[in-house]
Parts: sequence; C-alpha cells; structure tokens
Amino acid sequence: MSNDPMSNDLASNGDSPAGPALYVLAAPSGAGKTTLVHALTRNNPELRFSISYTTRPQRRNEANGVDYLFVDEAEFLALKEKGELLESALVFDNHYGTSRAQVEQHLAERHNVILEIDWQGARQVRESMPRSRSIFILPPSRQELEKRLRDRRTDSDAVIERRLRDAVSDMSHWDEFDYVIVNDDLDRAVADLESVLAGSGAAHATDNPALKDRIADIVGL
Repeated sequence: MSNDPMSNDLASNGDSPAGPALYVLAAPSGAGKTTLVHALTRNNPELRFSISYTTRPQRRNEANGVDYLFVDEAEFLALKEKGELLESALVFDNHYGTSRAQVEQHLAERHNVILEIDWQGARQVRESMPRSRSIFILPPSRQELEKRLRDRRTDSDAVIERRLRDAVSDMSHWDEFDYVIVNDDLDRAVADLESVLAGSGAAHATDNPALKDRIADIVGL
C-alpha cells in the first residue's frame, strides 16, 4: 500500500485533482510568498494553510499559532527525531519544519493544503508525497528583490546582503518545481496562483518555453 496519503485522491494524469491536493509554495526571501499565501487563503476559505514550526525569533507583527509555531531548538530537534516533521530545513541559521500530522489531518478532512516552505523542504515533500504540486515564486528582477528586502526594514545591511546572495542560489532551483509564477503585481500573481489551484495553470508550467525566456532574464541564465 502506498504511504502517500493522497495516492487514492489525486487524479493519475492531468492538472485537475480528484480529491484534496497538497500545494508546495517556495520562493527566495523577499519574493513575496507570505503575502501571496495570505491573499490566497483569504480568497479561498476552503484552502488550509499548514503552519510551520520555526526556531526563528518571533517578529512584532507575528502571532504564535497563526504565522508560525515558535519553538526552541531542543523542541524542534525532538520533533524531528520522533518523525513528526514532513520536511525540515535550516535557513539563515534557523530551523523550519512542517507538521506531518497537521497536513494529514487537513487532507483527511478533504481540504486542499498549501505549504509555504523553502526549496530544500519542497524537495523532501516531493519525495514523501510525489503527487503534490510545487510552485516557485520569482521576483520580477534581482533589483526589485533587493528593494523589497530593504523596504521591509527588519534586517541589517549585512543580513540583507546575505539574503541576496542566498536568493541567487535559491532561484537556481526553479526548474525542480511544477509551476513558476513571477510576482510583479500582487493581484495578478494571486490570480495566477488560483489558476494553478483550479487546474488551469498550463501557462505557468515550468516546461512552458515562453516562461523559460522570462525566467532566464530574472535568474540570469
């Protein structure tokens, strides 16, 4: 029997799911994935957002249990050791991970689920749940990415420079994903995401030649 909890629910071909689907959303820091996920879940109340564990310090505008499940390193490593994390990654010296039980519960209740994680975690989810659909978010340009990071005013110049370096590395993994969406306009990007969820996102498929040309300009291929 398959260990993939979606194996009996997802269609064997085509974009349209026969049952609940797991969507994995990843992006370099500053590309706007958190804003997109918030807009997507507001517009689609039946969609469930899986709240990640993190050892990162809680920011002033964040709520525990809403934005993240904030834990210390010992708690996080214990969860990982017990196999309670579907995926985990070390990002900017902080641990992040997805609750396996939380995802499986949402799927069992027949809800589509979206994960907001990094490319490392996305790779692990694809291995565990190969029928999941993965989406990579790109900024319209590297210059715009830097502007967004600086406009947040949450990091020092040194941290921003590190985030920019890591973003270049992160963007090199775009072709591991099923879909790529360029976040140059929030409303349009949300609509593009919704088209993927609706099974009509062929224009954003990674193997779309027209999309590859645009990606090359952004990533610098």
